[in-house]
Amino acid sequence: MRILAVQNRMGIGDTVIFLPFIKALSEKYNSPISLLVKKNSKADQYLYQTNYIDKIIFMENKKNNEGSYGHEGWLGSLNLIKYLKKFNFDKIIIFNSSLRFNLIAKFSGINEVYQYPLFQKKKQHIIDAPKKFLKDKFNLEVTQDPEIQIDDKLISESVKKFQIKKDETNVLLGIGGSGPTKRIPSETFLTVIEKILEKKKSKFFLATGRNKEEQIILNDILNSKFKNLCKPLDSLSIKEILPIIKNCNVSICNDSSFSHLSSALGIKTITLMADTPLVYGDYSSNMFPIIPDGENTVTHNTLGKKRINSQKIIDKFIEIVC
Repeated sequence: MRILAVQNRMGIGDTVIFLPFIKALSEKYNSPISLLVKKNSKADQYLYQTNYIDKIIFMENKKNNEGSYGHEGWLGSLNLIKYLKKFNFDKIIIFNSSLRFNLIAKFSGINEVYQYPLFQKKKQHIIDAPKKFLKDKFNLEVTQDPEIQIDDKLISESVKKFQIKKDETNVLLGIGGSGPTKRIPSETFLTVIEKILEKKKSKFFLATGRNKEEQIILNDILNSKFKNLCKPLDSLSIKEILPIIKNCNVSICNDSSFSHLSSALGIKTITLMADTPLVYGDYSSNMFPIIPDGENTVTHNTLGKKRINSQKIIDKFIEIVC
């Protein structure tokens, strides 16, 4: 059976959050599910070995090298319809309330169309909405954590390549973030490194992007007295980083792609939630959120990156690792 799921939210985190719903559908129909996602989801970098995923189809936003004007807008919809027809999908599950996607599905010749109620996008909860949708439409109760699968051979190869030792506590530090208000200061991470080393012989893998501000945080750590215990990962692709993460004992991450990837790989992940709704840092049983001092919860404009308490991070680290 050829089934397509549409998840058009932005970024890696949103795509990872929807994986339990995709997996539940795959199990119901005993068939892997193809995904229609946005290019910036980078889904091909981390779902290429996950057995409940079939094809990954990207929605293109801009003109590509062949001169196609992508899939945005009504003209782009015609391009997308033409493209989807090639796959002869039997069913489509649309995780949004868009009339546009409803029409795309029908004009693509897909017989069975399942979708959120139309025109009800406002204040749609990222987890509660798909849970209700799958319960109402498919009688599925979804309680699983997101799961990303990776081949054991790649995990073993990364041990040799990056000299990962089993007698050390290997820690992923997700020091990057998609915006400046999400990036915890380097001083906090340096304090955390120092306190961890008082407890455990450890090695630290520094996950971040190439953004100028992220590089400043990275260089602050690499220029510290801990530089010989730290391995930067900014020159690697997500695909290359996944097996390294899988070898880690614990992750400590800003609200970033690495917190989502780490927890979906089954790694206990301490999420530093400075300025994003808490749901993005506690939707998995592998996530352990730290919120700013003085707050009962966290959301947009909490602006709490300087109030993330390093001792609270260490207390959680000890609870998980020691």
